[in-house]
Amino acid sequence: MINVTRSSMPPFEEYCDEIREIWDSRWLTNMGKKHQALEQALRDYLGCAYLALCTNGHLALENLLEAFGLKGEVLTTPFTFASTTHAIVRCGCRPVFCDVDPVSFTLDPGELERRLTKDTVAIVPVHVYGNLCDVEAIADFSKRHGLPVIYDAAHAFGVFKDGVSSAAFGDAAMFSFHATKVFHSVEGGLAVCRDAATLQTLNDLKNFGIHSPEEVPFVGGNAKMNEFCAAMGLCNLRHLEGEIEKRRRVTERYRERLEGVPGLQLNPVQEGVKSNYAYFPVVFDGFRLDRDQVFARLAENGICARKYFYPLTNSFACYRGRPGFDPADTPVAAHLADRVLTLPLYADLDLADADRICDILLR
Repeated sequence: MINVTRSSMPPFEEYCDEIREIWDSRWLTNMGKKHQALEQALRDYLGCAYLALCTNGHLALENLLEAFGLKGEVLTTPFTFASTTHAIVRCGCRPVFCDVDPVSFTLDPGELERRLTKDTVAIVPVHVYGNLCDVEAIADFSKRHGLPVIYDAAHAFGVFKDGVSSAAFGDAAMFSFHATKVFHSVEGGLAVCRDAATLQTLNDLKNFGIHSPEEVPFVGGNAKMNEFCAAMGLCNLRHLEGEIEKRRRVTERYRERLEGVPGLQLNPVQEGVKSNYAYFPVVFDGFRLDRDQVFARLAENGICARKYFYPLTNSFACYRGRPGFDPADTPVAAHLADRVLTLPLYADLDLADADRICDILLR
């Protein structure tokens, strides 16, 4: 069986060494030394001064939306994981779905003007598969209309555009450090913002609003990363560039074998962007088999691909009947969702296995 992904892990002894201090101190959570060390390491890596580690990426996004005090309509995309839309709804906002660019799979900036209303309060674009949104066009729109931009960058950790980290775009950004991501801390997430006041609110939100044992001036929740997850993050961050390089080799093999095959649309190579090679999506459009047939053929051969993203979030059963939740309103996204399949991609995937997958596709 070849799974669609496999978690990268540091050497066992390295992780044991990293957690030894936790064992000695018995400080397991509540922003201990490992938590603090990982936050500083991430500041250095991302070049961002204001950031807060969280239990997971979803809570990082919810906390950002709450920290910005948003109530109203949020321009976003349905071509994303459930978390993006759920976070917007759970924070009391209404998602207004923009269609996506057919090449990059990210939010089409041309849709923003068309979907803008007097009730629009923010934009939550999504970097997809490691592809960056058109950050310049979105920044121009947000500046003209005075709207904050909060990026869902769950897929974009380790991605740089012209030397600038994906964390630097917009007014804030969220990253997921889930075990399936290029960089992970088993479970975890990160909220990045631009000023000390917003960071204070984020820290209040993740720790019950507690400032001291006898001072609780804010109504907060609980989204603290524990020390063991932080230790895993510290280990994996040391190996990140090597892991990305291994992913690059697999990606290049897929491209060598599948580029130019009629009916296959591959993930674009974005100019000026240093990729993290997070996923390898293939859109089956005019291929001799449809996406679902290819998915089944691969499964018959012990290969687990993923229909990612399918279904669109604006077609979820939990939102059925709500105004604005209609995949027909985003036809490009609907077209892609019915045809896209992400092939197995992880650092330890053997090139011979990548060839085997391609052989089955091309057979």
